[in-house]
Amino acid sequence: MMANMNINTILEKMTGKDKDYRYMATSDLLNELNKEGFKADADLEMKLSSTVLQQLEDAAGDVSGLAVKCLAPLVKKVSEDRILEMTNKLCDKLLNGKDQHRDIASIALKTIISEVTTTTLAQRILLALAPELIKGVTSPGRSTEIKCECLDILCDVLHRFGNLITKDHEEMLKALLSQLTSNQASVRKKSISCIALLASNLSDDLLAKATSEVVYFLNNKSTKPEITRTNIQMIGALSRSVGYRFAPYLGETVPLLINYCTNASETDEELRECSLQALESFLLRCPRDISSYCEDILNLSLEYMSYDPNFTDNMEEDTDNEGHEEEDDDSANEYTDDEDASWKVRRAAAKCLSAIIVSRPEMLSKMYLEACPKLIERFREREENVKMDVFNTFIELLRQTGNVTKGQIDINESSPRWLLNQEVPKIIKSVNRQLREKSVKTKVGGFSVLKELVVVLPDCLAEHIGSLVSGIEKALNDKSSTSNLKIEALVFTRLVMASHTPSVFHPYIQALSSAVLFAVGDRYYKVTAEALRVCGELVRVLRPNFETRSLDFRPHVGPIYNAILARLANQDQDQEVKECAISCMSLAISTFGDSLQRELPACLPILVDRMGNEITRLTAVKAFAVIANSPLRVDLSCVLEQVVSELTGFLRKANRALRQATLGTLNSLVVTYGDKIGSSSYEIIIIELSALISDTDLHMTALALELCCTMMTDRNSSQNVGLTVRYKVLPQALILIRSSLLQGQALQALQRFFASLVHSANTSFDALLDSLLSSSKPSPQSGGLAKQALFSIAQCVAVLCLAAGDQKCASTVEMLKGILKDDSSTSSAKQHLALLCLGEIGRRKDLSMHQHIENIVIESFQSPFEEIKSAASYALGNIAVGNLSKYLPFILDQIDNQQKKQYLLLHSLKEVIARQSIDQAGQGELQDSYIEKILALLFNHCESDEEGVRNVVAECLGKIALIEPKKLIPALKERTTSPTAFTRATVVIAVKYAIVERPEKIDEFLHSEISTFLMLIKDNDRHVRRAAVLALSTAAHNKPNLIKGLLPELLPLLYDQTVVKQELIRTVDLGPFKHVVDDGLELRKAAFECVDTLLDSCLDQVNPSSFIVPHLISGLSDHYDVKMPCHLILSKLADKCPAAVLAVLDSLVNPLEKTISHKPKTDAVKQEVDRNEDMIRSALRAIASLSRISGGDCSLQFKALMNKIASTAPLAEKYISVRCE
Repeated sequence: MMANMNINTILEKMTGKDKDYRYMATSDLLNELNKEGFKADADLEMKLSSTVLQQLEDAAGDVSGLAVKCLAPLVKKVSEDRILEMTNKLCDKLLNGKDQHRDIASIALKTIISEVTTTTLAQRILLALAPELIKGVTSPGRSTEIKCECLDILCDVLHRFGNLITKDHEEMLKALLSQLTSNQASVRKKSISCIALLASNLSDDLLAKATSEVVYFLNNKSTKPEITRTNIQMIGALSRSVGYRFAPYLGETVPLLINYCTNASETDEELRECSLQALESFLLRCPRDISSYCEDILNLSLEYMSYDPNFTDNMEEDTDNEGHEEEDDDSANEYTDDEDASWKVRRAAAKCLSAIIVSRPEMLSKMYLEACPKLIERFREREENVKMDVFNTFIELLRQTGNVTKGQIDINESSPRWLLNQEVPKIIKSVNRQLREKSVKTKVGGFSVLKELVVVLPDCLAEHIGSLVSGIEKALNDKSSTSNLKIEALVFTRLVMASHTPSVFHPYIQALSSAVLFAVGDRYYKVTAEALRVCGELVRVLRPNFETRSLDFRPHVGPIYNAILARLANQDQDQEVKECAISCMSLAISTFGDSLQRELPACLPILVDRMGNEITRLTAVKAFAVIANSPLRVDLSCVLEQVVSELTGFLRKANRALRQATLGTLNSLVVTYGDKIGSSSYEIIIIELSALISDTDLHMTALALELCCTMMTDRNSSQNVGLTVRYKVLPQALILIRSSLLQGQALQALQRFFASLVHSANTSFDALLDSLLSSSKPSPQSGGLAKQALFSIAQCVAVLCLAAGDQKCASTVEMLKGILKDDSSTSSAKQHLALLCLGEIGRRKDLSMHQHIENIVIESFQSPFEEIKSAASYALGNIAVGNLSKYLPFILDQIDNQQKKQYLLLHSLKEVIARQSIDQAGQGELQDSYIEKILALLFNHCESDEEGVRNVVAECLGKIALIEPKKLIPALKERTTSPTAFTRATVVIAVKYAIVERPEKIDEFLHSEISTFLMLIKDNDRHVRRAAVLALSTAAHNKPNLIKGLLPELLPLLYDQTVVKQELIRTVDLGPFKHVVDDGLELRKAAFECVDTLLDSCLDQVNPSSFIVPHLISGLSDHYDVKMPCHLILSKLADKCPAAVLAVLDSLVNPLEKTISHKPKTDAVKQEVDRNEDMIRSALRAIASLSRISGGDCSLQFKALMNKIASTAPLAEKYISVRCE
């Protein structure tokens, strides 16, 4: 009650005579309305709304302004009827009230529309407002101002609630289209915005109607020029608004626009500009359907990029006299004409060309032949804004080249990189001319182009460094240069120095170093930091290696050192500058340490001091690693002890990056200065690092073990060091070895650790071996060991034995043989480990002196346990590697005679071949006599019914192909026509195994023959088709150049494998229920995964638009196994080809929405629930990628999907966590 009394008093004051009183009272009301607990009864609502409406017309502007602010909270606090009543009154004021009140009524209406949140209220307001606004637009006697206000409000209404008023769409469209022929330019312009907003909600029929009406006007020759312009703008706006839905109308509109553009009168620049802008929008929004017109649009863009009818450019192309050229430029720049709008056409043409480059990677080579020379020529554009667009278009061309040609090594004459390389001299000449211009903006643009060029073609500027130096100098030393220009010039200089051989800079060192050092002293911190980074590269360039001296660097050492020291010693600077100064100083010391001996006592303590500061300590730790790794053995005696004790303390810190860097730095220090550090420090370090060894962080573990080995192998370390390791580190290592996660670097480090332990005399071999073998015993807490852990133990045992010498090794092998012979040993784990140990030792050392070892191993093939059988086949293969001539014939003989053991014996053979194909020396041993035998044997087993056998055979054949390609490729090719499908599939998989990442001699054979194998993707057997898809996938990943030329033919066939084939779906009758089996699932999954790989390596060949519809869209609604790769593909496409994805965004929403809304059955097992969770997260990742595309907001369905995610708590939570990944 109290509050309402209060409000009544305020309302009385609001109607008082005194303007100040009214202002204060309105301000009080605003405060009251904004309070959380404010409620009004029906009476008060009436009073409130009428008083606020009355205040809107207050003669004092500041009072009516406050009244508008009151509307926003008022709409949230009063009933719908009141709001509707206010809307109607305001609408009436707008259309029929006095002129002076029209503005405020319009602002008030917009405020109400922007505050409405509920759909029911929105619908009621629309029913009341829309017809009135339409009348306001169409009634004959209305003034232009009223029409414009009505159109403005209509824009707001459509923007917020366009999808609610579907039944009024037709009437609205008719009314708005009629306004496109209005005589008032402002009415036409606002109508275009309204129709575009309406269009995104129109049905297909109405959209067709709108387009046909606009096209009718464009076809009508008697239309006035300004109306024609409006209709062309309308087409551009429509295509931007509805995206891919505009595709059906391209056939009518594109030829029209091209025609208008070429036939417009000389004065009608705007018409040309509008036509080009509309074409640009088509290229970006309908990439799939515009492809047939790309040629014509390209030619048009190129023609109009240099369209300048009022200016004849008589600048000589080739003038070597620079002074003369500069005068020439100045006189050219004097031409100005305020009436001349031709620059708008040139700008639109440049943007249109940019759209072709971005959306059509497959046209890249053509771009270099046709567009690139033209772009380079247009660098001398006289209108600065247009010049920036030309630069940006060229940068897009370079970026697209980088995207498309990632990972390509060979450069043939049609490849984009080769073509770009041919243009480099012209680019440099043209850019150099720009770097001499007066304008700072132009110079920044020039450096941006150069920067992008170096990123794409890292070593293309070697011959042009000399011509670029003056531009760099000028940019860094000129009084008129801005920070932005200096930063661009410095970044370019750094990239160029990092990517070229140092000697190319040597003739220009003086000029470059003085300019860079001048920039180190700059006042703006970003310039200083960038200059320090360049300085680091400069140091490397001055002394690229320590043996030969190609340049006398000594004169430069002093100035560089002083410039860095000035920044390093100064405390009150930006963090970025501090860090750059520390890194740069460490490079200078490690490179010029022998010339800086006098200066070290002054600057090393500063670096130590920076280790004590939390902000700079990480950088300082890394800096000492750089110094310690220097071949100069820089004298650190003045700070060494302090550095080591600081670092030891850092091993306890929580910061992971700091601990990692510390371990690396300590390792370098021990290697270089071990004799000066001393054993007592070692012991403390070992105690600290023992705490870091665990499988929760394998990278850290590897570093800690490395450091431990370095300290143990240091000749100066005392006995205590070995003891500390034994008591502190060994127990941790024995826990680590039981981990199933142990692999890679950490496992290698652990092997080295055991080898070093044997060498440091404190630990006996027998005790170590014993502790290793006993660590394989199942523990009461965790049960048996993982397979991976047994492999780790076996590898460590082998390394340990080899390190201990032949005698210990032999006795260990005999002991292991004993375990296998002893039938009474019931423990299968013990036998399992013994077999693995024999395999690991046998691979590293010839075991033929041990009698019958092969027979003892092969006995274990009879074991009832699967894991023992597979360990035995692994052991046999690896023992054979140690002595091929003795054991390989044994294995081959057994394969022939032992039908039952074939699969295991083939695995042994695979071990032999796989090891040999990696090892060059081994290839010699495996030559002819064996290969003939092996091949005959393998080809016999090609058509085995067991998939396991076929896979092993394929892997063996593939690995042999690496050793003997001349023999194998023809033999495999011959079998691609075999009548049995299994054989065809096996040879294709064999080729898959032969395509490895490193270059091999097989590559030249494969180049000409691979198509025979991959074309089996047309085979009528699904197993063969899947084999061909897998081979294509491997080739795309490892050697994309092998398949580049075949993709035009292969892609349609690959896309066909993603389709659900009804003939591969069968129903199995299981009595009480029927079970549907889809035999094509594996093939579809493999095909999508293959496309995913192709997007990484062959983007320029994949036409994304023809893949997304229909293939990707059907994959998104397919089985769980297919959806997952499809989500990944969608994320990649959103990142790499956003235009193609935008074009079909609406149709992607439905399958994604179904996936994230899918709920498993109530009786689903945990595994199904988890899979469903994974699938939802995977779909949300794809949605997150889609949400990053700019322009995605034109799809209402996508907006609705995002709103649904935001308003569903569990989904919103998952979506946020996915975005943060």
